Amino acid sequence: MSINKNAYLRYQVLDKCFSNKYKIYFIEDLLDEVNKALEDFNGSGSKIERRQLFDDIKFMESEAGWSIPLERIKEGKKVKYHYSEDNFSIKNQKISDEELDAINAALMVLLRFRGLPQFEWINELVPKLQSLFQQDETVEVISFDQNEFLVGLEHLPMLYKSIIKETTLVIEYQSFKDKNPKFLKIHPYYLKQFNKRWFLFGLNNTDKLLYNLPLDRIKSIKPDSTKFKKNTGTNFKEYFEDIVGVSFQANSKPIKIKMQLDNEITPYILTKPLHGSQKKIESNEKGLIIQIEVIPNHELKQLLLSFGDGLEVISPKTYRNELKFTVEKMNMKYNRTI
Repeated sequence: MSINKNAYLRYQVLDKCFSNKYKIYFIEDLLDEVNKALEDFNGSGSKIERRQLFDDIKFMESEAGWSIPLERIKEGKKVKYHYSEDNFSIKNQKISDEELDAINAALMVLLRFRGLPQFEWINELVPKLQSLFQQDETVEVISFDQNEFLVGLEHLPMLYKSIIKETTLVIEYQSFKDKNPKFLKIHPYYLKQFNKRWFLFGLNNTDKLLYNLPLDRIKSIKPDSTKFKKNTGTNFKEYFEDIVGVSFQANSKPIKIKMQLDNEITPYILTKPLHGSQKKIESNEKGLIIQIEVIPNHELKQLLLSFGDGLEVISPKTYRNELKFTVEKMNMKYNRTI
């Protein structure tokens, strides 16, 4: 049952009126109570008409609503409304099987974050919800590919809050190549998870370039008083459409990459495409030729090489040679006598 907040408020007010044993409510009284609650919640002018009120009552009486036992008693030319059952209330109604399934699904999502820094409250919330809905302890039947012990996860809550609140940050950051950490003044815009790692995307206040910072290389974070510069030029949904992973150089353009798939790995790549642009070119005795259109980066190279000899890049020649050079270096290492 999908109910918006105003409708839910109206049903709650009507339920309270119908269950009141000490006051008589005619239709005008019900309308006054509902409109008073709406104006208190939404401000002046938020009212409904009698027709909407009758529709609300009809819904509450229906099976789609709560099948309320509403009694109508005539008093002269007027009709008073109240529940025929003394202790009835929509608040006491049991939730439906569909609602229970939705709640359990939500619990499983919450369990995904259990154990992460600053999400300790989930350990208390989940048992309370299970008790509230009289459910046995939820058995986990789904897991997520997430590394709960990854360094830097403790920064997630603050970074998320800083993006929402538009707060400039001073980040102490040390890449794998740097011997010492450096301090960057960053305007944070976006968080993305890839291959079990989290990455922050934000504008560097110094060179005005968009930076990609893995959280496991962040040493510390502090708020800064510098005025926040809003993101006006990057649509992150589009930003990631042309790449595999999270990285690429500025002003890079997508290229069309054709590759030959062996028969053994063809079903796997067809059911889990390498990229959203993937399309079939032709079938042959070896398997299948496919094409993707992406911006080459380190993550793409890692992905393609992970299929070993089951995948061969055909074109363009420059990218084929780039992978060939990597494979030859690997071959030299494995041919070396240890």
